[in-house]
Amino acid sequence: MTANDEMMVPPDVVYVTYIRATPQRVWDALTKGEDTQRYFFGFRIEGEWRTGARWALYGDEGVHDDGEVLECDPPRRLKISWNVRAFEDARGLPPAYIAYEIEPLGETVRLTMTQHQPKPIPRKYHEGGKQGWPMILSSLKSYLETGAPLVIETPAPPQ
Repeated sequence: MTANDEMMVPPDVVYVTYIRATPQRVWDALTKGEDTQRYFFGFRIEGEWRTGARWALYGDEGVHDDGEVLECDPPRRLKISWNVRAFEDARGLPPAYIAYEIEPLGETVRLTMTQHQPKPIPRKYHEGGKQGWPMILSSLKSYLETGAPLVIETPAPPQ
């Protein structure tokens, strides 16, 4: 077993980003596939945004990730379960929980994203999230403020 395969219950990961946009525009960017495809490494999110509904993130190979909408209060709060489907060894893992808090601050929004993992997962998936989320959220900010996402080399999948 390598260090990357070591099972762990990681601490919550919290990212706070300030974006010059309206709460509705940030909400739309998080929940509309035509937006996510632009800033989220080409992935397209689809779902019915109501509590109890299913959502999925699609890539070239089909469903990459999916889960359930746990809380939905547009355009203020969205909490979802998150299952990784793209990697065979991740398919049996317990879901992570992702929460987005959208708070208006005048012409700016404070977007707080929290990832909670309640059960052990391989360290490599925690490290992958710590690498990927800052890039995704930075690209989201750039996309909403300038109309152009950041051009970032997509990170390699966890090994």
